[in-house]
Formats: sequence, C-alpha cells, structure tokens
Amino acid sequence: MAKVAPEGLITALDIGSSKVSAMIAQKGDGGELIVLGTGQRESRGVKRGYIADMGATEAAVREAVEQAERIAGINIENVWVGFSAGGLVSDVAEVEFELGGHRVEQQDIDALLTAGRNSIDPQGRMVLHAQPALYTLDGLTGVKKPLGLHADRLGVHIHVVAADGSPVRNLDLCVRSAHLEVKSIIASPVATGLACLSDEERELGVALVELGAGITNVSLFAGGMLVGLCSIPMGGQDITDDIASAFGTRRAQAERMKCFHGSANASPRDNHEMIPVMPIAAEDDVHGGMQITKAQLIGIVRQRLEHQMDEIRKSLAQLKFEGPVGRQVVLTGGGAELKGIADYAQQALGRSVRIGRPRGLTALPEAHGGPAFATLAGLAFYAAADPIDLRGVAPQQTTVHRQRGMGMMRKLIQAARANY
Repeated sequence: MAKVAPEGLITALDIGSSKVSAMIAQKGDGGELIVLGTGQRESRGVKRGYIADMGATEAAVREAVEQAERIAGINIENVWVGFSAGGLVSDVAEVEFELGGHRVEQQDIDALLTAGRNSIDPQGRMVLHAQPALYTLDGLTGVKKPLGLHADRLGVHIHVVAADGSPVRNLDLCVRSAHLEVKSIIASPVATGLACLSDEERELGVALVELGAGITNVSLFAGGMLVGLCSIPMGGQDITDDIASAFGTRRAQAERMKCFHGSANASPRDNHEMIPVMPIAAEDDVHGGMQITKAQLIGIVRQRLEHQMDEIRKSLAQLKFEGPVGRQVVLTGGGAELKGIADYAQQALGRSVRIGRPRGLTALPEAHGGPAFATLAGLAFYAAADPIDLRGVAPQQTTVHRQRGMGMMRKLIQAARANY
C-alpha cells in the first residue's frame, strides 16, 4: 500500500504534444534531488502544446502520475506543471529609487519589490513568473545580495514571463480534474534552462532551442536570466506526418521509422539500405508491405528540418542573437534525439551546437535521461529552488501587458548583449 507523501516531496508534470510524463523526487541531506519514481503515457489530447481534448489529456495525466506513484510507493497530492504552448512572452521590468547613501536594509528591499510588483502593467496576458532577477547599486548591475551595502540608488530587474490566459486556465483545469492540486504552472523554457544550462552559460549568453513534438521554443538567456523567447508552431510530429504522408503508412510506423532509421545526415550507403514500410490499407502481415531506401527516408526528414532550421534562424535573428560564430546554441526536447541533429544544426545555423540533457539528478532512470525529459527535470529543479514570486508580495497580480517593442527590457538586453 502506498505511503502518504513525506515533507519536501516534489512532483513534476510535463504535459506535451506527444507524451505526458511525471517525476516524483525528494531533496537529499546534501540538497541533491533524488528521483523516487517516474511515469509516462502517450499524449492524445494536446495539439501544439494546447489542450484540445480535456478527457483524453486528463486520463493521460492520471496514468502517468499513478505509474510514478507505484514506482515510488507514495501517494502525491500536488504537482508543478510545465506550460510550453505558444504565446509565451518574456519581459524585464526595471525599478529604481533613491537611498541617499545609507546602507541597504531589508525594508528597503521589501519596498523595492513592492514597487516592482506595482510596475507590472495588468493588461492582456496572464503572468506565470514575476521574479526579482538581479539588483543594481548606483547603476552597477548583477548584484545578487544588496543587503548591508551602501548606495545612493537601489534598483531591481524583474523577470516577467506571461502567456495567453485561456490555454493556461485549460491546463490548470485539466490537472485539477485529475484530482491533483496545482502548486504552480511553470513556463517550459524557464524550467528547461535550469536542467540543461550551466550558470556560466546563462550569464555569458546562450540560445536554448526546445524541439518539441508540436512546438519549438527558441529562448535567449543572458545576464543570468531569460531575456527573450519565440515560439514556432512546428516540431517532431511534423516530420512524422511527412513520413506517413510520403510513404502512405500509419503515424505509429512513421514514428518508428524516424526513431530507428531516420537521421539528419545522409551518406552514400543509405542508397543500399532497405526499410520495410506497411501501407495503411495493407493487412498487418509481412507480405503486405513495400520497401524504401534509407536515403528516401532521410530525404523526407531533411526537407522538414531545412524548413525548421530556417524558422529557428529567423527567431534567433529576431532575438538579436548575433555576434561571434562560436556563440552557442543548445538543442533539447524530443526532437534533439534525432540522429545527427547537432551536426546538422551546427551547419545550418553557423554556430556551435550541443545537445542539452538533464543533469544533476540522482537515481534518474536511463530511459528518462535524454533531452526529451529535460523540461520534466527542470520542473523538479524549479520546485526545489522555489524562487520568490512578486505576485505573493502583495495582492496578487495575474496579468501583464507586453509593451510595444518590448520597451521594458531594452536597457537590460542592451547591457547583456554588450559583448555579443
């Protein structure tokens, strides 16, 4: 019989377009996160990151969480949920006031954070995060602990991530319908960055590209925080659909063909390697199919990848991710498991590319150690850190308006990109 959840337990829930995955973890004595159980089910009710079928998604959530509970031997009641749908925006609000040269006291910081909360314009979108990122003393940025220091002016940069309200409410309703309390809904790029990027990478500047099944999120980190992001309504399922359409087979077999035989890179021997294909109309026996060359399959894969990389390149340009050729891009998400994708992306984007995998978790099953589970791991890290959210400083703010031209973030981004 499952035990009642002990104190300090964390359950992360990632509801994606292709899979719903859950992880139960607990902090060890040394502060490390120990994985107690994981669960995974196929996602049938999510399209491009949005809930399209409440009943099907709720069933997948129940099954994934129950599987994790069985493995951990614990019943859980609340979860930290990831949100990856399009419509996410990232802004940075800046607040500063005069101190007159005296030492910074806690009441000064509290007053500053309250002013920061009030500076968020409550029009339009729903706020997922409103967190103090870095403080400034007399214009000096990057101060993490201003308490006790002397300054004439004290300021703070507030990291705000917002999203369209209805998809977030649908996600919340779906999880609660599965009889689970939602501790918080976390923007996927925020969580994934914690799992895949080092502190130094986030500080120096790096682009994180999450290749999901239905959506690709391109986010830019600089100065230690997320400073911009773009969503592309395209992902790994589009490659699967292209394969299914080109060869007249079922999606399930097209997915297997992509995973076992697909690649982002071609070679001459691919013309001689044959792959069996079962047409949709054929009976399920080995005599009803046909054969294609591996080169034909890779040709379909690369055709979609070319379009996808072109959109990623446009997003990086839109985010002003410019400068040295060596500035790094990190690929993660299920699409990053395609063979040869890092080399292909490096050539297509003209930048250094590596695959981002979750790291820093103890007892993580090997099957859940790939880039497809980076967001799930990041949700656990976020929950363990439980950062300050300004919405809890005073009466809760639930929405934010994205300034035209993203004027709120201009000063910070200019400073963060000064070395680009």
